[in-house]
Amino acid sequence: MSTDPGLRRLALRTLLAAFPGTTAPPWALDLVGEGLAGYTLFGFNINKATQVAALAGALRGVRSDVLVAIDEEGGDVTRLAHATGSPYPGNAALGVVDDTDLTRRIYRAIGDDLAGTGINLNLAPTVDVNTADDNPIIGTRSFGSVPERVAAHAAAAVAGLQESGVAACAKHFPGHGATVADSHLELPTVDAPLDLLRARDLPPFRAVVEAGTRAVMSAHIRVPELTGTAPATFSRAALVDLLRGELGFTGTVVTDALEMKGAALAAGGTARAAVPALLAGADLLCIGAKVDAALVEEVAAEIAAAVADGRLPAARVEEAAERVAALAAWAARPAPGFSPPDLGYAAARRAVRVEGALDGAGVPLVVQLVSSSTIAEGRVPWGLAPHLDGQEHLRVVAAETDIAEVLARAGDRPIVVVGRHAHRAPAARALIEALAAKHPVAVVEMGWPSSWRPAGARAFVTTFGASHANGRAAAEALGLTGNHGE
Repeated sequence: MSTDPGLRRLALRTLLAAFPGTTAPPWALDLVGEGLAGYTLFGFNINKATQVAALAGALRGVRSDVLVAIDEEGGDVTRLAHATGSPYPGNAALGVVDDTDLTRRIYRAIGDDLAGTGINLNLAPTVDVNTADDNPIIGTRSFGSVPERVAAHAAAAVAGLQESGVAACAKHFPGHGATVADSHLELPTVDAPLDLLRARDLPPFRAVVEAGTRAVMSAHIRVPELTGTAPATFSRAALVDLLRGELGFTGTVVTDALEMKGAALAAGGTARAAVPALLAGADLLCIGAKVDAALVEEVAAEIAAAVADGRLPAARVEEAAERVAALAAWAARPAPGFSPPDLGYAAARRAVRVEGALDGAGVPLVVQLVSSSTIAEGRVPWGLAPHLDGQEHLRVVAAETDIAEVLARAGDRPIVVVGRHAHRAPAARALIEALAAKHPVAVVEMGWPSSWRPAGARAFVTTFGASHANGRAAAEALGLTGNHGE
């Protein structure tokens, strides 16, 4: 049975798709002409600013109000700078500096970068309150663990971003900061009473609603007292009763990627997640990164079939499409301004915290511990290597490293060990403490900080993020930088 053309077009108006490559394939352009709401760009779509501008221009040449979205959070999650690392510190560093005007200016600069390439919807800022120290997916993407501070910076970020005409999308409602699981891989549970949720997780969302955020992204997390057995993306109690009713949000509700396991497993597949999301009150459905024409058609067909057989009211889909159209109209003409080119690096310097001092003769040996990246971060370069002034640099796997060999390599030189979430890895902790017991060692921690301090270390440097800007700030703090890449 073929899909009704009118219902197909209505369904397309609620979809945010993706495509491979650095130019839009013909099918992607055709779908824009047929009503598709827009596309999310990922690192694989990007090689330089002029190419992104041409890509956005090609999409906009088909339809002027198409949404061109991206996850550009600054810090550890960057798409524009995926090849080098972001020139901006992320939210954790901004929260430590605790200057809301600086946060506004950083996000205005990010908005200017996006607007200059024709991108008009940023799937940021992350406004989750990171209360779980070992949170595997939020961490340095959060402004911190104190709700009031996160709320203040979240509002500033939205204001700065939207000054450039780029729509903000605050995420991940109703709060992903208390999880110890990654919703890309499973359905996390936040087993918190509503009173705790209101006091701990919701203040930043209330703040961004009051600041005028054009969009809010739902989380694929389960809060039993609020969402029952379903993720928030499929919960009308979360998206309508709480977000719209209690918090007063009138903009566009965007889903996190439906391909993520937190949604797809709960629904029985990516396409089948579309209908419960719309029924729950979502407006713009982010399909994900691995998308082709066939998947877009499958999602649209699921929606159209549900409308046709009465499972999904047509009025609900029309309401969603109208909210998406209003978002697109607001963001149709992003207007870049001018931000100081060194703004992000100056901000990262303010965030660095140094405990102790690295004393010892000679130029240090820099040892970077290999660590995995989250799906949100992707494989973005990090560390001190781009900023060194001739110092020897090694990349090692902690569990496979011979301590004697490292000590012999260092000789009379002190050692700087660079890690990300080193406290979470027993092998990393053991390596650092074994080196520090026999040699002058400084540690640079570029992940979410902890109370762990390795016994014997002469210095401990915390950057609150692993962006290009954070790396330079750490190298400068230790006197290692040659300021390469300025």
